[in-house]
Amino acid sequence: MSETSYNVLFLCTGNSARSIMAECLINHLGAGRFRAYSAGSRPTGKVNPLSIEVLKEKGHSVDGLRSKSWDEFARPDAPRMDLVITVCDNAAGEVCPVWPGHPAKVHLGFPDPAAAEGSEQERLAVFRRVYGMIEAKVRRLIELGPQRAGEL
Repeated sequence: MSETSYNVLFLCTGNSARSIMAECLINHLGAGRFRAYSAGSRPTGKVNPLSIEVLKEKGHSVDGLRSKSWDEFARPDAPRMDLVITVCDNAAGEVCPVWPGHPAKVHLGFPDPAAAEGSEQERLAVFRRVYGMIEAKVRRLIELGPQRAGEL
């Protein structure tokens, strides 16, 4: 197995749910082979509490998670990304910054759990379902490696 570590940036519009869950998942499941970050084009400024709840349920550390702008990762001193993945259709359609190193780009659209309506339990069920969808893609990405991310 290669000792190479890959930097992955997950992008969404608000950076409060899908991209945060993807960041946690690949950092947890990637066993050091991947280092994930997340950001948004128009960050909400806070991580959705239901995202936090689901992540804790699944055994992820939520320490240090925050909603942040993708501008942080376009700066010269930012970590150099190997792969940029948009996880919402809105972010995929936006003009992204030019990323240092010109990483590969992939779009994986997932429903927005933050838009779910109903009781807290109904909304939590949507977050859990979306988490499962993201987990399946993240596991596949780890299996394939970033060079084959286009096959996701």
